[in-house]
Amino acid sequence: MKWPWTLQPFIFYPQGGGQNGDQGWLRAGAEEWTVTGTRLDKASGVVWHAVAGELPPVDTQLSGEVDAHSRLRQMARHTGEHLLAQAFARINPAFEVAAVGMRGPDCTLDLRGSPSEADAQVAEALLREVMVAGPLTLETQLVPHTELGRYPLRRATPLTGDVQLVIFRDTAGELFDVSACAGTHLPLGNLAAPVTVLGLEHIRAGLTRVTFRAGPEAAEYLGEVYRSARALAQGFNTGVAELPERVEALRSERDRLAAEQSRLRAALAAALVTAAPVEAYGPVQLRVLSLPDAGLLPAALSEVPAGEVRAAVAGERCSVGSGVPELDAGALLRAALTVSGGKGGGRAELAQGQTQQPEQFLAEVRRAVAEKASWSYVCHSRR
Repeated sequence: MKWPWTLQPFIFYPQGGGQNGDQGWLRAGAEEWTVTGTRLDKASGVVWHAVAGELPPVDTQLSGEVDAHSRLRQMARHTGEHLLAQAFARINPAFEVAAVGMRGPDCTLDLRGSPSEADAQVAEALLREVMVAGPLTLETQLVPHTELGRYPLRRATPLTGDVQLVIFRDTAGELFDVSACAGTHLPLGNLAAPVTVLGLEHIRAGLTRVTFRAGPEAAEYLGEVYRSARALAQGFNTGVAELPERVEALRSERDRLAAEQSRLRAALAAALVTAAPVEAYGPVQLRVLSLPDAGLLPAALSEVPAGEVRAAVAGERCSVGSGVPELDAGALLRAALTVSGGKGGGRAELAQGQTQQPEQFLAEVRRAVAEKASWSYVCHSRR
């Protein structure tokens, strides 16, 4: 990508105000160059055009053609941004625009005042009602900055000199939105429909990011969502309108099965612990378990009684639980992993990790417990 060419006066809108620059083509006779983007040098007022491939020779007389498909989508995004921001402002004047982004199909409004999901739904509905009522016509005016006070600007501007105002009027001729803006917009605000809010995100204190789509990109998105919902509904032998009810029923069933699974896991783990032989090392009892499922480890190692140590493996997962204050579960696990290879850690009561040599891990825990328990027994006997 190169930025060698300027066109004055220019037909390509340069990147700015949250909007992408135009794309298109430059031509000289039968030769053609693709313009992949444009940007404005504010200091000189020069518009630079990014040209793919080799550059035209210096002094080549060129004609330009803007990519209408790309431009129309940019216009829909920008128009949708103005109208949606105004809808939020009408719900609550505290919902002021701090920043905008329209560089892709998913556009953003950063709003002050912490709007909620309910506010977004109301704003979307309000804008839809205005668009259905009749045309939202576009006007542009150049106004000296000294006269801006005569207009109900949605957002104050620091610009001086002649300022371009973008005005949308409703079907009754009343001002719907007035903004200082030099971007590209659709001649009818209705052409930006549908304007669809995709979600809200609190990005920092007092600032909420509203993600939305407008125009063809919103229609494409909604169409794809509906097709996906219809395919999903067909899989459940129900209609799209009944999907929420069906999903809620499945969620309830999932929760019931999860609770039942948890109960059965706990019962199976308890049975496996009871069935495991007790190895006595002085005052310490050791149970060693090889479990069929790593999901059984938490239940098998929870609430280890006083005087008992448990070591368990399930595949490559391993764990140690201790009810003996002198035998730290974390220390036992780390020592066993040093020999068997692996990593892990935990507290004095419970530790867990992973090893590729589970049998060696268990053997090392057994050896460590036997050694430490015997030493502790000897010490207690001498006392």
